[in-house]
Amino acid sequence: MQVQATRITHAYKQAPWRIQRQWVGAFLLLLIGAGMIAALYLDVTARATLAGREIQSLRTEIIATQRTNADLETELANLTSTAVMQQRALELGYRPVKPGELDYVFVPGYVKPEPVILSDAPDSVLHDFILPMDYSQSLLEWFDERIKSGGIR
Repeated sequence: MQVQATRITHAYKQAPWRIQRQWVGAFLLLLIGAGMIAALYLDVTARATLAGREIQSLRTEIIATQRTNADLETELANLTSTAVMQQRALELGYRPVKPGELDYVFVPGYVKPEPVILSDAPDSVLHDFILPMDYSQSLLEWFDERIKSGGIR
């Protein structure tokens, strides 16, 4: 009977090379899993970096456009200043009008247009994002608040 029991246990006992192959397979499986997780992390990090660079580029472009806009507004203000306009009018052959040379004509139904106001555009500073209180407290603070207010509702 004991001989038969040893034969059965011997038949189910695996060879050492099979056990070694199982360990190597498990190690390789873990190594492949870790590699896949590392590749996924690297991909997410690379995408976040690219998005950050694009945001920096767009901010730089916005600042350059704002500076160009300010330069053009300054140039327009200089060209339409009283002194420059008088000088240009004299160069074109215009002269100041004398009191007796001017005739006013009344036009019925004429509405005087509103003047164009060239003021600075409001600063395009990104508005501060106001985070609701629910998202700015920890879980322990939330539990403490609920306990003090009389329980969870």
